[in-house]
Amino acid sequence: MKKKIIYFLCTGNSCRSQIAEGFARHFGGDRLVAYSAGVESHGLNPRAVAVMKEAGIDISSHTSKLIDDEILNRADYVITLCGDADDRCPMTPPHVMRLHFGFEDPAKATGSEEEIMAKFREVRDAIRDRIQTFIKETM
Repeated sequence: MKKKIIYFLCTGNSCRSQIAEGFARHFGGDRLVAYSAGVESHGLNPRAVAVMKEAGIDISSHTSKLIDDEILNRADYVITLCGDADDRCPMTPPHVMRLHFGFEDPAKATGSEEEIMAKFREVRDAIRDRIQTFIKETM
């Protein structure tokens, strides 16, 4: 059976799309291939790495990438995780199922380090739940 290709897109490919890629790889196992990218490249956010480590998933080797047209055109699913990426995502071929799972940007959280990390955990858990449901329903 052919593995489904899922491409997660966000503005800077630093937090939400990296978290989604990590969870998709974790929950999807050998049923899918997950990638992530951004309409810009902002670098991998260390707080995203930290909260994923807390969840038992290592994304520390991920890199922040720009959208790759080859992956975009081969994908079975292109999933945007923020409105900016949804608005700015290039056109995809008709066979690509485009979905939008909007999440708040934890990198914009303010307050103490504890409050900021709480926001990262909240967004991480919301992404985890949505990715788990998506995989159960489609794979």
